[in-house]
Amino acid sequence: MKTIKGPAIFLAQFAGDAAPFNSFDAICGWAASLGYKGVQIPTWDSRLIDLNKASESKDYCDELAGTAAKHGLAITELASHIIGQLVAVHPVYDELMDGFAVPAVRGNPKARQEWAVDHLKRCAKASRNLGLKAHPTFSGALAWPFLYPFPQRPAGLVEEAFAELGKRWTPILDVFEENGVDVAYEIHPSEDLHDGITFEMFLEEVKNHPRANLLYDPSHFVLQQLDYLDYIDIYHERIKAFHVKDAEFNPTGRQGVYGGFQSWVNRAGRFRSLGDGQVDFGSIFSKLTAYDYDSWAVLEWECALKHPEDGAREGAEFIKHHIIRVTEHAFDDFAGSGTDEAANRRILGIA
Repeated sequence: MKTIKGPAIFLAQFAGDAAPFNSFDAICGWAASLGYKGVQIPTWDSRLIDLNKASESKDYCDELAGTAAKHGLAITELASHIIGQLVAVHPVYDELMDGFAVPAVRGNPKARQEWAVDHLKRCAKASRNLGLKAHPTFSGALAWPFLYPFPQRPAGLVEEAFAELGKRWTPILDVFEENGVDVAYEIHPSEDLHDGITFEMFLEEVKNHPRANLLYDPSHFVLQQLDYLDYIDIYHERIKAFHVKDAEFNPTGRQGVYGGFQSWVNRAGRFRSLGDGQVDFGSIFSKLTAYDYDSWAVLEWECALKHPEDGAREGAEFIKHHIIRVTEHAFDDFAGSGTDEAANRRILGIA
């Protein structure tokens, strides 16, 4: 067995224009002061990384890693969630998704998609330059507006959507293969890859591509009422990244999983700061450890109630407490009597 690395923190929810959140050096110092050992970098935030330079210059990546190391930190992964979202956008979301793209391609879905694909391919090269093995992202969505089967979906609609999704992602996955990096899709509502079955549908379309893998985040499964522990048993071989994120689901006679169009504070299902929700992290860390997951446990903080800096401070200790330092010896080794084949055969009655 192997020990999970951590604690680490995803910087996306903390980066800002005020110190210490406005530069990679400063935010690394802040994260280290809280006890974190690693940082996950959002590739769309130019305050933290120049992705174009990172994809082209090993020297730049060495400098970036050196900045983290100066604070006792490792770069765990680069993450491109909102850019991966732009690989496949249903037209109903065009205006909303434009905000995720650079101004030059807004209002032009074709140019926006081409820019997103180029960004993803650069993520593969930058990850290689940084010596990273996994890359978290989103899949994007063409079928999501048709999630509920009423009005009745035309025959073949979903199949066509997944065929197109696979067609768009296969060349990207091939570039990640060339660079020795796994794509770790965060299985997430609003993405076509939002549960285990949809991931399997996608795998079929990309011909079980070895680089099509998973980021495990139990919070989204609580909100869907999916068994997040059984999910680990089923998909552990594909889990290459881990967001430690809490959530709760408290249905009432007025609302359930769809939330009644309410704000995050007023939804039955909502994200919570670590330890404030319902996720059984003890069982999660035990299962992942038993399955030899040896990459990072990364805090993704989202909560409609608690201040983010409090969530970050508490999260470091929470993750540290849950990481299991694996044993080097079986607990009952003291009672072992050695190996004697002849004795074993006598005990079994086959001497």
